[in-house]
Amino acid sequence: MKRISFRIYMIIAVVVLGVAVGALYFFNANRVTPTTTKKTSGVQITQSTPGEYQTVIKNGRYLVSAARGITASSEPNSLDVKNFESSLLDLAKDHFKPSRYIFQEGQYLGSSLVTDLLGRKSSSDTIGLNPEDNGKTDSSRNPIYVQTLTEQDFMVKDGNSLKLSGMIIGVAMNTQDEYQKEQYGATYTQNISETDRIAYGKKIAPQILKQVREQKGVSEDTPIVIAMYANSQADSLAPGSFYAQTTSDKGTTIEKWSDINDQSIVLPKESTDTSKLGSDANTGFANFKNDVANFFPNIAGATAVADFKNGTLSSMTVNVTTQFYSQTEIESFTTYISQSALKYLPSNVPIKIIVQTANEMQAILIRKSGEKTFTTTLLD
Repeated sequence: MKRISFRIYMIIAVVVLGVAVGALYFFNANRVTPTTTKKTSGVQITQSTPGEYQTVIKNGRYLVSAARGITASSEPNSLDVKNFESSLLDLAKDHFKPSRYIFQEGQYLGSSLVTDLLGRKSSSDTIGLNPEDNGKTDSSRNPIYVQTLTEQDFMVKDGNSLKLSGMIIGVAMNTQDEYQKEQYGATYTQNISETDRIAYGKKIAPQILKQVREQKGVSEDTPIVIAMYANSQADSLAPGSFYAQTTSDKGTTIEKWSDINDQSIVLPKESTDTSKLGSDANTGFANFKNDVANFFPNIAGATAVADFKNGTLSSMTVNVTTQFYSQTEIESFTTYISQSALKYLPSNVPIKIIVQTANEMQAILIRKSGEKTFTTTLLD
């Protein structure tokens, strides 16, 4: 009996040891420890998702941007806050493939540096990207061209550490500048022409590149992409879009720019809009809107933002505003919306439909590209 018990104990011990070694291997295989410290808490990366970046976790927490919150607080149109950063990440995939690179929130441009860069050039802010205040309060004033900028880093594994292998800097340029002639006074709007915006963006890009390369940890030959974004107007129902990009493989010289043909439009289109972009999508959306309005008399309105890349529809977000009186009405309406959307809205692109009242969101319907049905989530 003692021999049997001993053998059992030995088998259990071997199994436990094997499990422990396997767990330790799995844990360490997904851990990247910085070269600056031997602490095992260090830096980790998330598991990968096909087509998406792994991201960096430090000491068990997501590694946030060193200039966190500046974009959210500075963009005049809330739609640009999300679109600016998410579109930049999509653009980055053309330069830094998710299968090879690890995404890290910007760590090299601190909040104080970004704040100085976004200021007007002056004796107290010699690196300000915006022109000096010329003291004018009419259309001859020097506007604020550069509204915000953000940094995204792309890393590769280097032994037990992560190494910076590329960066992308998004620069949001104003299409109009809101200002006050006196403190607490009325707000005025100064439009900025496309020609002036593009020219000024090209003018200040080398200055941005110089500041980035001067940061500790950024080498002279780190690939840096600068992407220019045109903000939407403050009251626009559609976000802005990126319009140009350039890549610097070394130094601070910019040799050439390439255009980015992205655009977002609001549906239904204005009657004065005679452009062909989105004509088919506009017709389908108008039929969808009329169909759901006939089904449910309390609908207050429906609009959509259609995103285009190189003239081709890439996604659509629909907002339906209505008034509900019972849970059964919500359920019946969302069911009908999903059926109508399949009939009238484009079938080959991702679509998100938000159903809401004036005060709160009631339901979200999502269909990914290639899917034939909507996934519906009702919100209590």
